[in-house]
Amino acid sequence: MSVKRYQHVQEISDDPRAIEQRALARVTGMLIAGAEKGGAALAEACHMNRMLWTIFQTDLATPENALPDALKAQLISLAIWVQRYTSKVLFENASIEPLVQVNRSIMEGLAPSAPATAPAASPPAAAAIRA
Repeated sequence: MSVKRYQHVQEISDDPRAIEQRALARVTGMLIAGAEKGGAALAEACHMNRMLWTIFQTDLATPENALPDALKAQLISLAIWVQRYTSKVLFENASIEPLVQVNRSIMEGLAPSAPATAPAASPPAAAAIRA
């Protein structure tokens, strides 16, 4: 099976949270790289971030979205902030760091949580030797 086919199967079989987390990770990486390169790379990264947040905002506004209304309202407000702040990045040379932090925070919220009964991790052997 080719890599592209595997990726396609993974995309259609993942749960929505994993897909959203992966999309945020990708666009966040683009923002960081775009800030380093500047110019068209930054503009493209900002555009992709805006598109992703527009998708989130649209989904949050649908009656089928099962999130609690208060959370939907907060996330829609955050999406509006992302849209506005992105203009500052593009036209006022504002830092991308707040956009990166927002994306990372949402990614953390989408990450599967570890079970409460998980055993504590034992330290790696090298760390134990140095102790």
